[in-house]
Amino acid sequence: MSRARSSDPDPAADLPRLPDWLRGLPGETLEDAALSAGAALALLHQVQSRAQTPLALWRARLALQAAAQTARHAGRPEREAAIRDALCLMRPGDAPGPAGEIGLAWQRAVERPLSDETLARALPHLAAGQGAALPGAPIQQASAAIEAALAEAPRDHLTALVLGDAALARALGWSHLLPLLGLGLTRRDLGAGGVDLRLTCHRAVLKAAGPALQLAADLARQAARLQSVVPKLRVKQSTRAVQLVLARDAIAPAMLTGLMSDRAARRFCDRLVELGAARELTGRETFRLYGL
Repeated sequence: MSRARSSDPDPAADLPRLPDWLRGLPGETLEDAALSAGAALALLHQVQSRAQTPLALWRARLALQAAAQTARHAGRPEREAAIRDALCLMRPGDAPGPAGEIGLAWQRAVERPLSDETLARALPHLAAGQGAALPGAPIQQASAAIEAALAEAPRDHLTALVLGDAALARALGWSHLLPLLGLGLTRRDLGAGGVDLRLTCHRAVLKAAGPALQLAADLARQAARLQSVVPKLRVKQSTRAVQLVLARDAIAPAMLTGLMSDRAARRFCDRLVELGAARELTGRETFRLYGL
């Protein structure tokens, strides 16, 4: 993808980054880890108030990464590309498969404002009362939610991680779930409990924050590039189509056929690539997917 000219202002210039000194904190004690994680969460909070970040796309991309991590927990071989295919190429009535189900759950967890209804849509098997608010500081609430979920179903890491990130987002007053623990916790980490799990959750937040902040900056630049080429897109519904690209991890041209013909949708996506405003994500000649 072509870059903005060096003379152009950087759309991500005022977005926060995770400083090197914060990455280097030892985090050996719960107090140290809590300090580091709290600083990282403050930076992530800032990103969510900046208009230049395409927040829906940011959350969707992080959800895809969390889905791949959760698939690893289950010992599945599928990675991001395979889960993306399952989500974007699935037809009505199709079964997404086990890894696709994981991806669908994370996607549903992040795409709507956080609520009991959102969690029930993401995790239809949730029992009444699961996901309710717990006492304590934000990461303490998150670790308690994970521990409670694993006590109910020790092998259901997906539910535990979604509920952990939901508890964290609610405690912080965020409108949407952000998959931080889903990204930062490993299968081995979830074998801990009590104070050990809380310490691991603090470390996981710091681990996930750096890449999440970098992704926000990258997407802000790419979104600005995409918006800049809209006048060159001679398609009647180009503005609405661009909004769809900015809201999803990836799109298939078929997703645009409600706005334009099938042929026009394919040409629109290829034109975005020609202008350096989007990428073709699969490397395939057929069943192609596009995104920032």
